[in-house]
Amino acid sequence: MKIKYIISLMALFINMQCFGWGQKGHDVVAYIAETHLDESVKNKVEAILDASLVYNSNWLDNASHTADFAYTKTWHYKNIDEDQTFETAKFNKNGDIVTALNEQISKLSAGGLSPEEEKLALNILIHLMGDLHQPMHMGHYSDLGGNKHEILFFGRKNNLHSIWDSALVEAAHKWSYTEWQTQIDRLDSAEMENISKGTITDWAKETYELATEVYRITPVGFNVSYNYVSEMTHIIEEQFERGGIRLAFILNNIYKNK
Repeated sequence: MKIKYIISLMALFINMQCFGWGQKGHDVVAYIAETHLDESVKNKVEAILDASLVYNSNWLDNASHTADFAYTKTWHYKNIDEDQTFETAKFNKNGDIVTALNEQISKLSAGGLSPEEEKLALNILIHLMGDLHQPMHMGHYSDLGGNKHEILFFGRKNNLHSIWDSALVEAAHKWSYTEWQTQIDRLDSAEMENISKGTITDWAKETYELATEVYRITPVGFNVSYNYVSEMTHIIEEQFERGGIRLAFILNNIYKNK
């Protein structure tokens, strides 16, 4: 019985590698967004969530493994194989991250939701805005977004998706999510306005271009070491900042006049 339980936990852990930034990354994106919400919007959003943005920022990763929310499993990513482009990638009938984000924004903007529906849409939006900025969430279908793209991380076996979720983040800076925000969230108003321009599709294409570059410089069997971490750190910082600023922009637009 005990062995079966351990095996089940291991299977859950392996499956969870298909999902977004690790816990730290989602916390960072959510906290950056928190700090850029108008005060009235922050109060409204936290009242709906009965919590901060950070508190439930990782909720969807766990929920997607339950029967009630299994329909969201494919919402964390958009698969685009090497022989495809963003535009020609096969549409997933179960939904993808671009479709899911646009749906949640549309629902929240239209209003008329029950408290439970609004809370759910907000939690999905908060989490998926983090996922949208993790390059491997625009990864290849053939390798499950980098999960089957085997590499070495300082000489140890790993995969491309997993290191971008957490290992690279922790190797870049051993900071708490609040320290991440303090250290990297320093853009001026003009820079933040520029980052906020565009649509979910525009931002997804931007991440897709990053993913293409990540695959190019990290071939199968590549040994990720100090130089790689140093080169990728600024991308991680930039993606966290983009995700947080854009999430705040969306929430401010939805709730500012409600």
